[in-house]
Amino acid sequence: MSRDHVQSTERPATAAGAPVGDGAATDRRPAGPGEVSAGGPGGFGPARAGTAAADGAASGARDTNGAAGSTETPFLELLARGASADAYEQPVLLARAEGRPAERIAALEHAKLLALRVRSELEGRRRREAELSALFETAHDLAGLRDVDAVLRAIVQRARSLLGTDVAYLSLNDPARGDTYMRVTEGSVSARFQQLRLGMGEGLGGLVAQTARPYVTDDYFKDGRFQHTPTIDVAVRDEGLVAILGVPLMLGHHVIGVLFAADRRARVFEREQIALLGSFAALAAAAIDTANLLTETRSALAGLERANEIIRDRSAVIERASDVHDRLAELVLRGGGVHDVAAAVSEVLDGTVEFTEAGAAPADALEASRTEGHAVRHGDDWIAAVTAGGEQLGALVLRGHPGLDPVDQRTLERAAMVTSLLLLARRSAAEAEQRVRGELLDDLLDARDRDPRLLRDRARRLDADLGTTHTVLAARLDGPATDADQEADARRRLWAAASHLAATRHGLAAARDGGTVLLLPLGPAQTATEVARRTARHLGAAVHEAVTVGASAPVEDPAAHPDAVATAYAEARRCLEALRLLGRSGDGAAAEDFGFLGLLLAGDGDIAGFVHRTIGEVVAYDERRGTELLRTLEAYFACGMSPARTKNELHVHVNTVAQRLERVGRLLGDDWQSPARALEIQLALRLHRLSAPAPR
Repeated sequence: MSRDHVQSTERPATAAGAPVGDGAATDRRPAGPGEVSAGGPGGFGPARAGTAAADGAASGARDTNGAAGSTETPFLELLARGASADAYEQPVLLARAEGRPAERIAALEHAKLLALRVRSELEGRRRREAELSALFETAHDLAGLRDVDAVLRAIVQRARSLLGTDVAYLSLNDPARGDTYMRVTEGSVSARFQQLRLGMGEGLGGLVAQTARPYVTDDYFKDGRFQHTPTIDVAVRDEGLVAILGVPLMLGHHVIGVLFAADRRARVFEREQIALLGSFAALAAAAIDTANLLTETRSALAGLERANEIIRDRSAVIERASDVHDRLAELVLRGGGVHDVAAAVSEVLDGTVEFTEAGAAPADALEASRTEGHAVRHGDDWIAAVTAGGEQLGALVLRGHPGLDPVDQRTLERAAMVTSLLLLARRSAAEAEQRVRGELLDDLLDARDRDPRLLRDRARRLDADLGTTHTVLAARLDGPATDADQEADARRRLWAAASHLAATRHGLAAARDGGTVLLLPLGPAQTATEVARRTARHLGAAVHEAVTVGASAPVEDPAAHPDAVATAYAEARRCLEALRLLGRSGDGAAAEDFGFLGLLLAGDGDIAGFVHRTIGEVVAYDERRGTELLRTLEAYFACGMSPARTKNELHVHVNTVAQRLERVGRLLGDDWQSPARALEIQLALRLHRLSAPAPR
C-alpha cells in the first residue's frame, strides 16, 4: 500500500496508541520469505520473531564474551521478570563503575541491545495476541446483536476503545443521494459535525468511500491529498480534530460506509493499528449485513402472519354481519348508549371499537369519512364519522384491523349511524344539563364566597368531581364573521360543542367574554398543554372553524379555592391572546409551552420552576459531584459553541471540554444544542446566576 493511502512508520506498532517496551529503542526486521509482516492481515508478526531474537542475543553474547552465561545472564534475568526498559542500562552502568575492561563493557552493550530487541518482540507478540483476542470478542458481541442501530453503536464504541482515540464515528453511503452521511458518533460534542454529509471524493471520508481504500492523516488541515470543502473543514474544526484514520466498510466489492478513529492532537497511526481497524471494519460490515437481513426477515414474517390472520377471519365474516344487526336492534330497543354500541361491535368484529370525540380522531380521516359517507382506513385503524345534519358528533374507531373485510366495513358504518341517532335522542336532555353546568361554573368564577360543600354537591349531581385537579380553558373562534347574526350563530355552536365536551369529560362549560370557558379535570398522566390542544382540535372539528384555546396551570380542588379558578381563567385568557398574537390560531397551549415567555404569561411567575425544568439536571449533578458543568456551559455559549475556544476560556484541555459537554448532552438530551433549546438554556443559566445568593 503506497504512502498516498496509508501512512507507515519505522517504530514498533502500538495497541490503542500506547508505546511498546516502555520507551525502549527498537527496530523491526523485514519479513523473510513465506512470513507475514506485522502489517499483514490479522496483525501477526514473523512466525518465530521472539525465538530468533532470543537466539541472536545468546549467540552474540557468546561470540563477544567467549563464555555463555556471564555477559547475557543479567539481561536474561531482566527478561524473565519482565523488567522495564530503563532497568537494562543497570548492568552496563555497574560494569563501568567497577572499571571493567572495554571489551567487557562492549559485550554488555551488545547483549543489552539484543535483550531489548527480544523484549520488544515479546511485547509485540503479547500486544498482537491481545488485539486478536479483542477482535474475537468483538465478533462474538456483534454476532449476538439483532438491531441495526445497536450494531452501529457497538461498532463505533469498540473502535474508539481499541485504538484509544478521542472520537470515533461511522458514516454510511446513501446511494439515492450519491454521498455518505454521519450515522453514529462516540465522543463527539459538535452538533454541526454530527449532522455532516460528505460527497464522494470530498474530505478524507469521502475519498475512502469513493476509492474503497483506507486513508490516514497526521494533520488534517495540512494534508493536501484530498479535497477540502468549507462545510467539512468548518465541522472538523468545530469538533477540534487533527489526526484522522478512515477505513472502508466493505461488502464484497461494494463500500457501504466508512469507520473512523480520530484524535484532537497530532498523532501517527501505526501500520498495525490501521490493519487492526481494517479487520474490525470487516467484522462490522458483516454484522451490519446480518442485522439488515434479520430485519428484512422479521418484516417478511410479520407480513405472512397478518396475511394468515386475514385468511382465517374471512370464514366468519358473514356470520358476524348477521349477528351485529341483531345486537344493534336490541340495543336501540332497550335504550343503550354509544359505548354499548361500541362494545357490541367490538365483540362482533373481534377487535377494539371505541367512540371518540371529533377532536380526538385524526382530522383528515374524519373529514374524508364525513364527506364520503363511508368508513375510511387510517394506518392500521378504520374511522367511521358520527354526524347529524352536517354536524360532527364524533367517530367510531376500529383499532388494529388493516385488512377489514367489505362486509365488516359496512357493519362499522351502520354502527356509526345508530350512534348518531342515540346522540340526537339525548341532545334535548343534555341542553338542559349544559345550562346547569354553565351556572355552576359562573358561580365558581364570580361568587367566590360560596360554600365549598354546596359547590361539590352540585357538581356531583352533574357527574363532576371538583375535589380533583382541573385546568381552566379559554376558547374563542378565529374565523371571520360577515355579519352579527353569523357571529352569534358561531358562538352558539361553539358553546354547544364546548358544553357537550364538558359533559362527556365530567367537566363544566359556560359562555363568557365573547367565547367559552371550560373547567376540565386532568388525568394522572395528562398535562394542561395536551388538554388544550385536544380541546382546540375537537371544538374546531365540531364547529368547522378554527378555535384557539389557552389553558391555565393545574388548579387543585377548585371548590375550595374559587379565587384560584378566577386567577387561572385570567392566565388562560393571556395564553389565548399570546397564541393569536403569534399567529397560532386554531392551536392550544399553556404557559409552559412558551418557554421563557411563559414566565410572563403565568400568574405566579414561576422562575424557579423554569430554571429547574430547563437545567435542573445539570445543577443537581454539579451539587452532587462538585463538578463545573454549569461554568463550562456558560463558557461554551460565550465562545460561540466552539470547544476549541472554550478550552482557552476555561484554561483546560480540549478533551476535558469534550467530556463535560458529553455529560451535559446525556443530562439534557441530544437536542440541547438546537437553536430553541440553546436559547432557553442560556436564559435559564442567566436566571440561575441572578437568583443565586451573593457570596459573603
